Amino acid sequence: MDALAPLIASSITAGTPLMLAALGLLINEKSGVLNLGSEGMMLVAAVLGFATTLHTGSLFMGFLAGAAAGMVMSGFFAWLTVWLGSNQVATGLALSLFGVGASAYIGIDYTGESLQLTSSGVPLLQDIPFLGQAFFQQHAMVYLSLMLCGAIIWFLNRTRAGLVLRAVGESPSSAHSLGYNVRLIRLGALLFGGACCGLAGGFMSLVYTPMWVEGMVAGRGWIALALTTFATWRPARVLVGAYLFGGITILTYHMQALGVPVASQVLSMLPYIATIVVLVLISRNANWIRLNMPASLGKNFNPNH
Repeated sequence: MDALAPLIASSITAGTPLMLAALGLLINEKSGVLNLGSEGMMLVAAVLGFATTLHTGSLFMGFLAGAAAGMVMSGFFAWLTVWLGSNQVATGLALSLFGVGASAYIGIDYTGESLQLTSSGVPLLQDIPFLGQAFFQQHAMVYLSLMLCGAIIWFLNRTRAGLVLRAVGESPSSAHSLGYNVRLIRLGALLFGGACCGLAGGFMSLVYTPMWVEGMVAGRGWIALALTTFATWRPARVLVGAYLFGGITILTYHMQALGVPVASQVLSMLPYIATIVVLVLISRNANWIRLNMPASLGKNFNPNH
């Protein structure tokens, strides 16, 4: 039990950036927009959030800078795809590649720098044997991500705005005929998704590994994209999937530490192999995808045509 508690805590920490990014991408896709730029947005947010905290000494300002960076990049993506009608897949890939290069350039002066974090947790609850160490010694952003997941579930299923967002994702032409501004709704969804990816990137460089290393997101943006499909566009399943993949990631580290006679490179591949296996299993049942996937996902809409 003493060894299990830190394993659970580490899995939750590792799953948090995946959940933040995937929740943002889920809102994007519920509006009918497919943004493949999550990896690049997370990287730029990670380096800018780290640089901001390093210069200001404020984690809050670092997360704010990360969210702002994600929103700016997603806003640019929205201009290209929602207003100019460029291909969503190609534009998203370009955004991701841009983010990889831009973050490497911006982070040249910050490579090797690190942050000193004070311990955090939930007062009183963190002192409970086992449960405290496993669940209540996390950074505040972990609990905020859980609250965000609950808020998105409520928003999509219990509010008129959530119904409108889902309607836009299903049939933008019908929503437009009812008087809703499809472009502005999709812009709002993309800005929210960008902010979530920015927070995920900030979490990587400010909490998960409080330092800047080029390429430190290491494919988590792509895993977050896969998570939305794994979860069949349901926020609660995103939470489960994020912690599952976080647990696989941490398990590989523990296996390396225990000296399991498998090459470290192979162990590092396990989270990505698990992602591919899950997607293959899901795609075998087309009904799982068809029931929840927004009908207009990836399709541009021009209100003037």
